[in-house]
This record gives sequence, structure tokens and C-alpha cells, in this order.
Amino acid sequence: MAHHKSCLKRIRQTKKRNYYNKSNKKVMKQAIRAVREATEFEDASAKLVKASSVLDRVTAKGIVHKNFAANKKSSLAKFVNSLKTA
Repeated sequence: MAHHKSCLKRIRQTKKRNYYNKSNKKVMKQAIRAVREATEFEDASAKLVKASSVLDRVTAKGIVHKNFAANKKSSLAKFVNSLKTA
């Protein structure tokens, strides 16, 4: 266990940040899953807009890398467009 005041503070900050990041990642994963589970184009496209917003928000907060978000949005858009033609 740490003995220095600064180390104890760092431990408290890390716990708080881990909880915050985990909850935001969970919201992101739920939004992505909702798009993937959609079967109709209209429903999926509405959920894609929400998922894109969530991905942008999480990226802006520095929780995920911007390329990760761009790749996810691209693959989700490709999936939604495949529902349109099917």
C-alpha cells in the first residue's frame, strides 16, 4: 500500500477515472450492439445516428482513439446500407 499523500490521491483518481471510462465504454458498446441487432433499415439507420453520436462523444473525452471510432462508424454504416439493399 502506498504511504505518500500523492500516491494515495493518485489511487483515488485512478479508481474514479476507471469507473467513468467503464461506464462510457458500456454505453458505447450498447449503442453499437443495438445497431447490429436491428433488422430493418429504418430502425437501424435511426440507431446508427445515435451510435455515431455516442462514438463521437466518447472520442472527444479521450476514452477511445479517433481511428477506432471512425472504423466503427464506417463498418456500422456499411452494415446499415446492406440492410437497405436486402
